Amino acid sequence: MQIIDNRALLMRVRNPGLVTTAIPKSREFPNNVVVVHWGLDEARVLKNIGIRNVPSPIEGRYVWPGQYSPFDHQKKTASFLTLHQRAFCFNQQGTGKTMSAIWAADYLMKAGVINRVLVICPLSIMDSAWRDDLFKTAMHRSVDVAYGPKWKREAVINSGAEFVIINFDGVDIVQDALINGGFDLVIVDEATGYKNPQTKRWKALNKIVTPDTWLWMMTGTPAAQSPEDAFGLAKLINPKAVPRSAGSFKDMVMYKAGPFRWVPRPNAGAIVNQVLQPAIRFTKEQCLDLPDMVYAKRDVPLTKQQEKFYNAIRIRMRAEASGESISAANAAVNLSKLIQISGGAVYSDSKDTVRFDVSPRYAALMEVIAETDNKVLVFVPYTHTVDMVAEKLTADGISVAVIDGSVPAAKRTDIFRAFQSGPDPKVLVIQPQAAAHGVTLTAADTIVWWGPTYSVEIYEQANARVHRQGQVNKCTVIQLQGSAAEKRVYAALDKKIDSHLKIVDLYNEVLES
Repeated sequence: MQIIDNRALLMRVRNPGLVTTAIPKSREFPNNVVVVHWGLDEARVLKNIGIRNVPSPIEGRYVWPGQYSPFDHQKKTASFLTLHQRAFCFNQQGTGKTMSAIWAADYLMKAGVINRVLVICPLSIMDSAWRDDLFKTAMHRSVDVAYGPKWKREAVINSGAEFVIINFDGVDIVQDALINGGFDLVIVDEATGYKNPQTKRWKALNKIVTPDTWLWMMTGTPAAQSPEDAFGLAKLINPKAVPRSAGSFKDMVMYKAGPFRWVPRPNAGAIVNQVLQPAIRFTKEQCLDLPDMVYAKRDVPLTKQQEKFYNAIRIRMRAEASGESISAANAAVNLSKLIQISGGAVYSDSKDTVRFDVSPRYAALMEVIAETDNKVLVFVPYTHTVDMVAEKLTADGISVAVIDGSVPAAKRTDIFRAFQSGPDPKVLVIQPQAAAHGVTLTAADTIVWWGPTYSVEIYEQANARVHRQGQVNKCTVIQLQGSAAEKRVYAALDKKIDSHLKIVDLYNEVLES
């Protein structure tokens, strides 16, 4: 086919197997129309010669599987990914980019382009996001999670599952098995974890990905902390766009404003945008068909220290329940102990506060904060845990304010005003009973529940602090869960059941879990 003037060429999909191309009239093409076969190769050729908005054949040939129909922005994202062997997806948190990538990968499998997919993501979303979404979206595909000791991870990798999910730090542990695993598509979620090319995880990924490997890297905030963060990401997707050394790239995007102070150059944003290509991005506000409130869960395993005390309480609960009728009051006390341990701080019998290692839960919280452009509310059900979370965030340089029962009304007003109108604080750590009603906090569009509350009314009212008049963004609510007790309470909240009304039933369910 001869293309007379590809600058004037326009694409219109007529049927799943063909594409109709309008070109300027000429003696060769008197009807101004040429019909060509429409496949991935043809779409790429048209894209490479400068035709914009070339559709992927996924838009015409693919029957979108799963429990849910894709939103329009998800179709466009999947279409973009299928046309790019190396690409970034910068869709904002809560826009459903996980499902978009799954549909795109499934289409490529059906087309015979790829056979096996490796998903690399944070520990907290291996099950709650990726395995769950694969089950909902591509239930016809085999899926397994490579987690645990090295031998167990290797067994999963060698099992032949079409989708293998592994956490960031697991990649280096089983690097050789992954290199030989036959993965022709690698998807990296929360890709900012690979911004530093000096880390073991970056070097391991760079060895796993060959010139023939498809690689999609996804994050809602590609260079949120510094323009320098773009270097490591670009080095994996678009290495020709950046210099060989990180120092040279730093000189391109930063300048020295003092002995120990570097600031971004005026054109740093344009350079970052240029090197982080090809890329697609949808914000929540651009997704007109997206619900105003999106809910998600993140699994945060208990540490060994937490497990030890959690199991000791459960053993005591079982002993107390043996042949006895448990009162609602006793059930509530014991369940509260389990929830407190899960959250990382508990009152001892002597009324002292005992704190536990909660590194997986805190890492998940930091991931959410890093993935969010706007401010964040963190609801923490117990006062002693509120203090612990606020201290950790402050130590990591996050501007934080605390709202709990001890904060006077006048000070609360000042904190709320600063949160709504100024740059700081970035995060409010709140005991839900202290700010669940009447307060407008629409400067935030993301809520994180560090642990659950028993009350549906408090839960919904707390979430309504961001989802009310004056909110210009779509909102995301994330539940952090690590224990059976937390999962049971969250499940009740999702079904709008007040846990305290069924506390004995909940108590028995936790004993049996």
